[in-house]
Amino acid sequence: MMQNQKWQASPLLKASAALHVGAAASALVWPGSIGFGIASVIANHVVLASAGLWPRSSLLGPNVLRLPHGRDEIALTIDDGPDPEVTPRVLDILAEKNVRATFFCIAAKVKNQPALVWRIVDEGHHIENHSMQHRHYFSMMGMGGIKRELVQAQQVIEDATGRRPQFFRAPAGLRNPFLDPVLHQLDLRLVSWTRRGFDTRIHDAAKITQRLLANAKAGDILLLHDGNAARSKNGQAVILEVLPQLIDRLSQQNLRFVSVEEGMRADC
Repeated sequence: MMQNQKWQASPLLKASAALHVGAAASALVWPGSIGFGIASVIANHVVLASAGLWPRSSLLGPNVLRLPHGRDEIALTIDDGPDPEVTPRVLDILAEKNVRATFFCIAAKVKNQPALVWRIVDEGHHIENHSMQHRHYFSMMGMGGIKRELVQAQQVIEDATGRRPQFFRAPAGLRNPFLDPVLHQLDLRLVSWTRRGFDTRIHDAAKITQRLLANAKAGDILLLHDGNAARSKNGQAVILEVLPQLIDRLSQQNLRFVSVEEGMRADC
C-alpha cells in the first residue's frame, strides 16, 4: 500500500515548516522581526492544534471519512472494546441481523479477552487498531510515543486474530502532526467517520438513532461504542437499543453493511 511510497507532508505541514524556517531566517537577517516571527510561530501552532482537535479534518494528513465508491454499502464501526459484558450482546444482534461490522479495539483489552476476540473474528467481523491503551493524552504525545502505541497494538491484535490491522482510528479522533508519518511507516490508514452517535454521552437511544440516520446514504461510516458506552434508563449499554433499529432502517434503504476493509478494498 503506502510503504513503497515516500511520505508526503500535507500542504498545511509544508506551510508550517516553511513558516518556521522563514521566521528563523528573518530573525537572523533582521533582528527587529523576532517579535513578529514569534507571534507567527505561535499562531501556526494554534492552527496545528486546532486541526488535531477536529477529528474529521484532513489538514494533518489523509483521513478516511466515508467509503469511496458509489456502491450501496455502509460501514458500521464499533469502538473502545472489547467489553466482556456488552460486546457479546452486540455480537448476538449482529448475528441475528446477519450484519458485518468493524471493531476498532483497544489492544490492551484485546490482550485480556482472547476468547471474545476470537468470537468477533470467527463471526466474520474485522478488528482494527484503536491504539494500545487509548490514552487521553494521545494527541499530545511525541512521534516515539505514538509509534510505540501503534506498534504494540498492531502486534497484540495480529497475535490474537492472525490478521494485521490495516486501519487506525485515533482515541477520541484527536491527533497531532506526528501521527501521519507514523501511520505511513506502519502501512496504516487513518479512518474517522461520516457521523457518530455520541453514545458515550447521550443516554437516549432514540436521539442517537436519529443522529445516525439523518441523511444517511451509501458510503457512510457510522460510529458507535461497545466500550465506555452510555447507559439507557434501563441500565444497559445504549448501543444495544440503538443497533436493532439502526440496522433495520438502513436495510430498508437497501444498504449493505460491509467492513471498512471491504468498502475500501478497490481503493487500497
